Amino acid sequence: MRIFRFLAVILVGVTLSGCASSKFKTYNGPEVTRIVVDKSDRRMHLYHHNRVLESYNFGLGFAPEGDKTVEGDGKTPEGLYYIDRRNPNSRFHLSIGISYPNEADIELARALGQSAGGDIFIHGKPNTREGKRWARGRGRDWTWGCIAVADREIQQIYAMVKDGTPILITP
Repeated sequence: MRIFRFLAVILVGVTLSGCASSKFKTYNGPEVTRIVVDKSDRRMHLYHHNRVLESYNFGLGFAPEGDKTVEGDGKTPEGLYYIDRRNPNSRFHLSIGISYPNEADIELARALGQSAGGDIFIHGKPNTREGKRWARGRGRDWTWGCIAVADREIQQIYAMVKDGTPILITP
């Protein structure tokens, strides 16, 4: 009887593990040649040259209007950057890094006597239950300046976008 229960538990475990969805997706379509983020319309478009491959809605920093100038201002940067890193172990499901701050951003913040900050990402929702509850309580714009999408969307973006891809963030 014990062996039967043991085998049943193993069988259920193997069956359920096959149903688990990996956060790492594969993509075999056209190369994403640029990303355009329109802050005012809250739409991000992934392009292959002049053709839109995918579009997403998103949330921004807790102070969404205007360009990021200093660390902690809650704004999302505006301008031309590129994807410069990825974090499979992010606190926000998955994340891909944006090359903020550039030299001009650093100089502007320095002129104001402050730091430009950094660690701006496109990412999913927080990984913890408490984090998800906290973000939900903040409304649409809850990040510290990042671009937040649904977890299933960051999985797709993470698979499609390569490091070095240009990203234009417009007001």
